[in-house]
Amino acid sequence: MSTLTQEKKETTRDSFPLNGTDYVEFYVGNAKQASLYYQACFGYKLIAYRGPETGYRDSVSYVLEQNKIRLVLTASLTPDSEISKHVAYHGDGVKDVALWVDDAEIAFNTAVQRGAEVARPLSQIEDEDGVIKMGSIKTYGETIHTFVERKNYNGVFMPGFQARTSSRKIDPVGLNFVDHCVGNVELGGMNKWVKFYQDVMGFKLLITFDDKDISTEYTALMSKVVSNGNGYIKFPINEPAKGLKKSQIEEYLDFYKTAGVQHIAVSTDNIIDTVSKLRENGVDFLYVPEVYYETVLERVGQIDEDLEELKKLNILIDRDEDGYLLQIFTKPVQDRPTVFYEIIQRKGAQSFGKGNFKALFEAIEREQELRGTL
Repeated sequence: MSTLTQEKKETTRDSFPLNGTDYVEFYVGNAKQASLYYQACFGYKLIAYRGPETGYRDSVSYVLEQNKIRLVLTASLTPDSEISKHVAYHGDGVKDVALWVDDAEIAFNTAVQRGAEVARPLSQIEDEDGVIKMGSIKTYGETIHTFVERKNYNGVFMPGFQARTSSRKIDPVGLNFVDHCVGNVELGGMNKWVKFYQDVMGFKLLITFDDKDISTEYTALMSKVVSNGNGYIKFPINEPAKGLKKSQIEEYLDFYKTAGVQHIAVSTDNIIDTVSKLRENGVDFLYVPEVYYETVLERVGQIDEDLEELKKLNILIDRDEDGYLLQIFTKPVQDRPTVFYEIIQRKGAQSFGKGNFKALFEAIEREQELRGTL
């Protein structure tokens, strides 16, 4: 199997402009407790709330924010709702990767005309702070994309939500924006969903990794990265590849029960400071043995940071033709071994840490072995 690791040269035009990630919504079993976890451990600030106290009887949602990252944590108040069924089947996980657009009607109608299946019809909601237009399409598994137009809205989040703050003192950890969002799909599903993003949303194929790039002695996977024209939205899509033992993608699919979001990469300008704070706050990270650091500079060359400091924090390093990057991966942030986070600092590099794949996947395999799922 051939490997393509460079950006394709042909240009593409987005089907409709995308300005960035508007929010990521999780369906969870207990939104109040989940919101406290993200405040205490990741330094998010509570900005808005929707629930019975605001006239919304069936569910509660907490909106958290840190710089340009916005999380919505939603839980059901009834046992037979779509949210309850989603959580019972999948566990806590990402339901919606919402996209900020200039014109929701154009984005939604264009996507549907190009073959997207409607998840939620185009709607307009308003209150004294203005109007939001939105509509949602289905993507892999039960994940959706909501197109959000908020140019005529000045409220804290959207109609139905009230501004809310926490009495907890919040110490932000330096997370800036969503760098990329990774989906795991079933064997044979990767090319289908790459084509979906190309045909429906006008994305370009950025990078391809095959099972020679992403493999260890025991497991392997394949991945393709699609991106919109301005590069603000990047979606790597993974599928399992044949290996001697069960890969991390297969483990994810076993526990999540379908395709879904595997991890969210969030950007920082100072990964040493960010990871130091996260570790102090109790966030668990994957462990990479010290031997990794014995030869890493031979591979990546000169860097600005103190290698001993990176080693102490277990931060990985990789380089491409544009520069280098620093990255580290949390352990899963819920009971099922599904969703986790990547903390990434780009020092010019535009790639995804190909040189770290082996060390990363061996670290994941060690966790799988402890769970008895390798």
